[in-house]
Amino acid sequence: MTADIENLVLEHLRAIRADIADIKREVTANSLQLSAMGQQLAGLTAAVYGSKSDVDDIKRRLERLERRLELHDEH
Repeated sequence: MTADIENLVLEHLRAIRADIADIKREVTANSLQLSAMGQQLAGLTAAVYGSKSDVDDIKRRLERLERRLELHDEH
């Protein structure tokens, strides 16, 4: 009877180890995906700030041209 209980406990422990191994693989995959998403977000952030800088430069140039041509907005 004790051998049956020991075998049952070992069977459950093996199943638990297999489940833990599956969870570890999933966590590793999720960590890699999260890291990749972080890198993509950093790239997008850099692109947005680069575009904002370009737009700001264009606005400054346009304002300078308007002043030189003595164009004024009426509002």
